[in-house]
Amino acid sequence: MKELKQSGPYTVGIGYQDFGKIRREHIFYVDKTGFIQEWWERKDEVTLITRPRRFGKTLNMSMLETFFSIQYAGRKELFEGLAIWKDEAYRKLQGTYPVISLSFANVKERSCSAAVRRINQILTNLYSANRFLLHDGDLDDKERRFFDSVDVDMDETAATMAIHQLSGYLSRYYGKKVIILLDEYDTPMQEAFVNGFWDELASFMRSLLNAAFKTNPYLERAIMTGITRVSRESIFSDLNHLRVITTTSEAYANCFGFTEKEVCDALDEYGWPAKKQEVKLWYDGFTFGKRTDMYNPWSVINYLSTGRPGAYWANSSSNSLAGKLIREGNIDIKQAMERLLSGKTLVTEIDEEIVYSELKGKRNAVWSLLLAGGYLKVMNVEFSEQSGRAYYELALTNKEVRILFEAMIRDWFSGVEEAYNGFIEALLLDDIDAMNDI
Repeated sequence: MKELKQSGPYTVGIGYQDFGKIRREHIFYVDKTGFIQEWWERKDEVTLITRPRRFGKTLNMSMLETFFSIQYAGRKELFEGLAIWKDEAYRKLQGTYPVISLSFANVKERSCSAAVRRINQILTNLYSANRFLLHDGDLDDKERRFFDSVDVDMDETAATMAIHQLSGYLSRYYGKKVIILLDEYDTPMQEAFVNGFWDELASFMRSLLNAAFKTNPYLERAIMTGITRVSRESIFSDLNHLRVITTTSEAYANCFGFTEKEVCDALDEYGWPAKKQEVKLWYDGFTFGKRTDMYNPWSVINYLSTGRPGAYWANSSSNSLAGKLIREGNIDIKQAMERLLSGKTLVTEIDEEIVYSELKGKRNAVWSLLLAGGYLKVMNVEFSEQSGRAYYELALTNKEVRILFEAMIRDWFSGVEEAYNGFIEALLLDDIDAMNDI
């Protein structure tokens, strides 16, 4: 297909996750600043929002940091012309809070010690960025020693208390409680499950999150984002004030991803109105709450950049967890996936509190995780008055997801034919040793 020329007023940039840079360099942006107001007015102390990968979680967290952080005070040019700037109360709120912002998106190590060391490095960088507190923060000798002890080799006690302690130092310096933003909190936990050190890392994460979000008197508000809601018993056992927003929740339904109207407006703006049906077939289908018109933003932006459809989201990062669950699942899971690939639906209960230890033995846990990850969409929900349970009718989300799974399954069997032929030959020759080797 011939590459189409962009005609819109803003450059379509791929991979931008820094809100300030997008605004300064006039990169294509769909206004999601309504999220700021909705979150602030809900007044939840700690909020966990789960969305599939590449759905704007990191960009929205960057937007929150840019809006609230004292470090961006007076940067009205970054918000002028956007929805949030129409409200005078929010214009006065901009740049008035100390903000601690960190991400676990790159914690993808294959052992617990390496994962903890990577998290320690992230915390060390956070302290380095606030090193002015050593000179101007009125720290006593004990606090100075703790500050200097934060490094990649610190012990678990120091690491799990690092965010808590920094909150206190910043709160004292600025005279206000802090806002904490933790992006992709569950990436280390998914890698721990895939690589077999879940229980070991869960203990560390539980202590860190408890100190940062539960026993923290210096906390004003906090947001965590991730793909899954990890079981309360696993790492959230002490966070009884946590407000959880999953893909089936009504709150923030249009704040992550693009609505159909936003996609159609963008296609019109860039001179491609005839492409709407093609884009819908490939990238529509995500459902958040009652909204059934949500599009994958990563793929839409790539489409706007190239004018060609493709499995952009599917190929943007690893699908190892989804592949592991289906490949190692029992025959019922494989047969259900076969039906989904043929265009049929699946009816099951959904438990949005992911218990990784149950993924191999509890059938609906697999579908719950695939729904959270964006691989499945909700077609219909029926409530049984007799059992008091909800039953979800699920289907593959769109064409892009179907192509992803078809390619994944082909790869599993790509090397099978040669071994199969060798096995048959050994069978015909009655060569038991060769059969066992194969």
